[in-house]
Amino acid sequence: MTSSLPIAPPSPKRRRPKGRGLPKILFAGLLIGVLVAAYLVFRQDDEPRPTAFPVPDLSPEARTTLPFQAPPIDMARVPEMSRKMQIPERMLLAYAKAEQRQRDTNPRCGISWTMLAGIGRKESFHGRINNTTINPDGTLSKPIIGVPLDGSPGFRALKDTDQGSLDRDTTWDRAVGPMQFIPTTWKRYAVRVSDDGQPADPQQVDDATATAARYLCAVGNNNLTSAQGWWRAVMTYNESVEYTRSVFSGQDAYARAVQSP
Repeated sequence: MTSSLPIAPPSPKRRRPKGRGLPKILFAGLLIGVLVAAYLVFRQDDEPRPTAFPVPDLSPEARTTLPFQAPPIDMARVPEMSRKMQIPERMLLAYAKAEQRQRDTNPRCGISWTMLAGIGRKESFHGRINNTTINPDGTLSKPIIGVPLDGSPGFRALKDTDQGSLDRDTTWDRAVGPMQFIPTTWKRYAVRVSDDGQPADPQQVDDATATAARYLCAVGNNNLTSAQGWWRAVMTYNESVEYTRSVFSGQDAYARAVQSP
């Protein structure tokens, strides 16, 4: 079968332009550039390159196992541990202070900053989701507001309860802040760390982590050092075994990082 398309006449021969050696020069320059780039990528530097903090995925049996435990973090080590674990220094400080505050008010609970870090990693990548940054006073560069809880697949349907005062949505509730509280839970457990008479702010990392510590102790039967209490607390935070195992993995990895040299 022949083509029905017209056959184009042969193109006339074109004279090679002057400077025909230029493509060879360009090719040689390109080759040198590639070799130099490869050298820069693969050469060994005296100073190690920064890498993301590794969190191995663990699959512990629900309600029977606890993540590795760590002592309270030494405040003097916060800058060092921030670099090591890739957690913003201001957020790591908030986790550490929230643990200390909760231990002072409720020592029986046994809250750990690593548990808060495991949750913060899942909820907002330690306050850095969507290129958010944390200011020195603990406020965020921009509010962290979750998706509408409108009953879409994987989400509960929660009609608005705060008239949009926290989540800027007057139709549906949304989780807010770096620790992702829904407005009703925030209203019940909110903690204002500065004691300045102002309302607690879910977009301020000290208030958010202190509130999370208080909430976890309350829903974990004031015993987060038992497997039953720990799993109950995290699964109440988010009703998902997969989510809870991911928090477990994060807490375990952060706790082991403290112990390692």
